[in-house]
Amino acid sequence: MSDDRPTHTPKDSHYARLRRAHRDAKGESPRPERAGKSAPRPGRPAPPDRVRLYGLHTVEAALANPKRRCHQLYATRNALTRLEIDAEKASCPVELVEPRFLDQELGSDAVHQGVMLEASPLASNGLAAVGDARLVLVLDQVTDPQNVGAILRSAVAFGAGAVVTTSRHSPQESGVLAKSASGALEFVPYVQIANLAEALGSLEASGFTTIGLDSAGEAILEEAFRGERIALVLGSEGKGLRQKTRETVHALARLEVPGAIRSLNVSNAAAVALYAARRFMG
Repeated sequence: MSDDRPTHTPKDSHYARLRRAHRDAKGESPRPERAGKSAPRPGRPAPPDRVRLYGLHTVEAALANPKRRCHQLYATRNALTRLEIDAEKASCPVELVEPRFLDQELGSDAVHQGVMLEASPLASNGLAAVGDARLVLVLDQVTDPQNVGAILRSAVAFGAGAVVTTSRHSPQESGVLAKSASGALEFVPYVQIANLAEALGSLEASGFTTIGLDSAGEAILEEAFRGERIALVLGSEGKGLRQKTRETVHALARLEVPGAIRSLNVSNAAAVALYAARRFMG
């Protein structure tokens, strides 16, 4: 037998029913539910074959990079003043906009600081971009653009000659990546290759000692340093180095971490490893 008695949810209290009855008697519409934090609103896609760079440091570095082809700068009057840009003498067309325009174009999560630059992606020359660098970073499927951006920043700070990664399972050049790098993308080659094992072989043939960072590595990192050229290899945020990569590198080494937490975020580990390598290389 069905039960036709009215049921009430836990929120449907006696007072709530009285308020609803009062609204019904007056012909009022119910009040909307109190909304929580709104979901992030995405921006609009960039024009074909262009990236949208934003943030003061990012845009300033891109405009100063002779290798970067810039197409259009959108900026608030305040941002132009902070960048010290004369709109009539800029290297690309400039359009003055309101902050809400940039919010709409870039999405609600973008911290644009009042400026957006539409530009062509930087050209990649493959491993040839490494040149005569003595220190490089190699990323084995590090997928988070914010982590990669932070790694690029550390690479510039410690004088690494390139950041090498795979073309698949790695972030492409984007506004998020460039903003996280805070201009570093303009100063160090971000090299994407098809096959990581082959790239490691090429680096070894060029005189690099390839060292994979692994929390279970037998050697302490400082003990693994050899030779005049060093390539530090870091694995993905969750799985670390892939088995093929572990078998390819010269050595697996660990950071000596004395604290209760035994592992670091990949971008933090990259910064510590770069510092140690730079001290070894002098």
